[in-house]
Amino acid sequence: MSRPGASTLRAVRARAAAGVLAVVLATASLAVLGGSEDAATGAAAPARKANVVTPGNFTGYGFDQCNAPAQWQMDRWLQSSPFLAVGIYISGDSRACRSQPNLTPAWVRTQLANGWRLLPITLGPQASCQPRFPRYENDKTIIPKPGGQGLYGPAGKQGIAEATKTVSAAKTLGIAPGSTLWYDLEGFDSKNTNCRESALSFLSGWTGEIRARGYVAGVYSSASSGILALDNARINRPASFNLPDQIWIARWDGAANTSTTYISNDGWNPHARVKQYQGGHDETWGGVKITIDRNFLDVGQGSVATPELHCGGVKIAFGIYDKLKPATPELTPPPAKVKALQCLLQEQGVYAGKVSGSYDAATIKSTNAWQAAHGFKVKPTWSTKNWMSLLTAGQTPVIKYGSTGPAVRRVQRALNAATPSTKPLMATGVFDAATTAALKAWQKRIEVEVSGVAGSETWAALAAGLH
Repeated sequence: MSRPGASTLRAVRARAAAGVLAVVLATASLAVLGGSEDAATGAAAPARKANVVTPGNFTGYGFDQCNAPAQWQMDRWLQSSPFLAVGIYISGDSRACRSQPNLTPAWVRTQLANGWRLLPITLGPQASCQPRFPRYENDKTIIPKPGGQGLYGPAGKQGIAEATKTVSAAKTLGIAPGSTLWYDLEGFDSKNTNCRESALSFLSGWTGEIRARGYVAGVYSSASSGILALDNARINRPASFNLPDQIWIARWDGAANTSTTYISNDGWNPHARVKQYQGGHDETWGGVKITIDRNFLDVGQGSVATPELHCGGVKIAFGIYDKLKPATPELTPPPAKVKALQCLLQEQGVYAGKVSGSYDAATIKSTNAWQAAHGFKVKPTWSTKNWMSLLTAGQTPVIKYGSTGPAVRRVQRALNAATPSTKPLMATGVFDAATTAALKAWQKRIEVEVSGVAGSETWAALAAGLH
């Protein structure tokens, strides 16, 4: 173990600060480059990528807060908090936060580009027996009348109309078709027949229209009322209603999972549930305090990573990354590790030879070039610090529990290099509980913020080879 000195940590934090500044400047440019030309130069702006479907495939933590936080708050929480999903109220006359000064197409685009998963929420007409609604003089409640055929048709029409408004709001904000749009139906007396049945008819109309317009339909409600009523309908009257594709269970039991005893286990499982497991409270991350509810998500296919291939099938993931030295009569560097080194250097454009497994002169020349370019001592030995630097090379997005992809694998491999173990992290590409624990242990050891988040400071420290 090498404990970093004060000067090393200062250098790492300077690099991290430069990375944060780059993110801030990129974020600002998203807002500036709203048209077809760069406002500063008049040059044509690069084509903007389409917004991704949200939340997509994800298993991890989220929060919701009535007003969409300011961009600087979102940036701080991205770097330090465990959350990677955020609920935002985009529509509905009954929402407490009708005014959303921060919620713009640029805000949505920026959060999605930064890796946030968005949960767009509508809070419109509420159940007729919900005592806190109507909230204002001009919002409505769900019509509880059975109608001519006893099917609560008036409520169903309300649901269709509300879905139309929701989709219009989503499109205005740039929320892509295929994303999940959520209806917030606050808790009510589910034993009140007209109240319950009209609520189910409303949700059925809303769900059908959301689907017809190309989005995924989700419903948020209390486990003991709206969610229970939906599950009973699913079991006993499956053909009577359009049932939501995903459910968001309000059950403040403090358990970060998607289970509840109020409904059966087969309902909306696997991967079609969110649970709000803690109600309103203050949390502070990165020096920023926000009042939030906590959620745990398991939606789409869950957090999954696509397979990877390096140099036609060369293995680059190991539990231990040996220090490599030129061969002697008594010692030959392990060929598998040398192949991994050659492959990684080749991918970085530093090594042009064959991936042979021989730690030869050409390989050492390339390692020296890497060492010189990244501020390490130039010598024939390839050290733990060198391994960590090479293993982390590439894009450095903020990643945390629930993240997937190549960046996650790079952190997993670098942590294995930093902490050789007989029980190493599996380089799955999914940022799971084991990865979080290993990252926190390493962060504590090198004396940086112990967050379990690979943000700017963590990436810089890994690239510097701190262990």
